[in-house]
Amino acid sequence: MIEKSLFRDPKLRLEGQENAPEKPPVCECPQCRKTQELPALAQALFLCPRCGYHYKISARDRVGMTLDEGSFREMGVRIASKDPLSFPGYQEKLEQAQKLSGEREAVITGIGSILGQPCAFFTMEYQFMMGSMGAAAGEKLTRLFERALERRLPVVGYTISGGARVQEGILSLMQMAKVSGAVRRHADERLLYIAVLCDATTGGVAASFAMQADIILAETGALIGFAGPRVIEQTTRQKLPEGFQRAEFQLDKGFVGKIVKREDQRDLLGLLLRMHTGGLA
Repeated sequence: MIEKSLFRDPKLRLEGQENAPEKPPVCECPQCRKTQELPALAQALFLCPRCGYHYKISARDRVGMTLDEGSFREMGVRIASKDPLSFPGYQEKLEQAQKLSGEREAVITGIGSILGQPCAFFTMEYQFMMGSMGAAAGEKLTRLFERALERRLPVVGYTISGGARVQEGILSLMQMAKVSGAVRRHADERLLYIAVLCDATTGGVAASFAMQADIILAETGALIGFAGPRVIEQTTRQKLPEGFQRAEFQLDKGFVGKIVKREDQRDLLGLLLRMHTGGLA
């Protein structure tokens, strides 16, 4: 039997519909399954209007919704990952990550301002190998903290990462100590560092600079920890409690200072920066 679909032309429009507008793209909320149009979701800061689920967002979107318009001056734009160990398939993965994310590396760094308060700023890109940290990402972060130290600036950073990048071996693990040292030198000069932990902040990033901040904030529902719950359950052979390692759990245990909804983050960060510089005195 000949299927009817054989004669259908998906590009053919009925008479009078030549100028009919195309429907905007949609997506489904992973939490409540509500279908939403992407333009409306972007206007809502990528928050589900029904359940408040925080969608993962790109590093560029984070820059746009956090920093003052036109204030951002990016650093290290030419720094990108190499394949120092000739790890099988790594070069192809890097090229795919660059194409998918539109970025050269898993972190964006630069100088900008939040509500008029100058700061050094970084944000990690989840679409670039899940924000994993290699030598290039570590170099960009280290240079940012060094520039902040030179200019006596506070640092505000958004973390989202699966940890150190296995394809670079010990060179990736070394970045934990390298960035941590830069954070410590910045702190020794009594300069402020605020981290906002996003879903997910794990592995070597969680075990180093993500948890070194003077003020640690987190987004609602963010997974925060070194090893993931599945690995811990398999290792300990114990059932973990509901919500284990989520931001709310970490707040209760004292690892997070405050959970802040996305729409409130810019105002709170601006307030904290003003308080640090004596702007409320």
